[in-house]
Amino acid sequence: MRSKIPMNIVQDINSLTEFKRNTSSTIRRLKKTGEPMVLTHNGKAEVVVQSAEAYQKMLDLIEQAEVVEAIRRGLEQMRQGKTVDARKAMDEMRREFIIPRKA
Repeated sequence: MRSKIPMNIVQDINSLTEFKRNTSSTIRRLKKTGEPMVLTHNGKAEVVVQSAEAYQKMLDLIEQAEVVEAIRRGLEQMRQGKTVDARKAMDEMRREFIIPRKA
């Protein structure tokens, strides 16, 4: 689904110390490439940083994937006959939440 080349594990890993030394240039690079960067601490991967724009795109993709999955589940439930008549469902909600029929 992603159109860009995957993260370059060699190029996109830096130490936290290096990030602190070159914060401005690293942020410019993150914004330009849109790619995340893994930061290490004591030789171990600890955090991932990315531009706000790239993060928002990721959130949007996650939301889209969740919607697609919900639709897929709904269609599967329909195929399995796990449906409820709309009128019956509305009548049950009116009774449960005490909603007048004209509301």
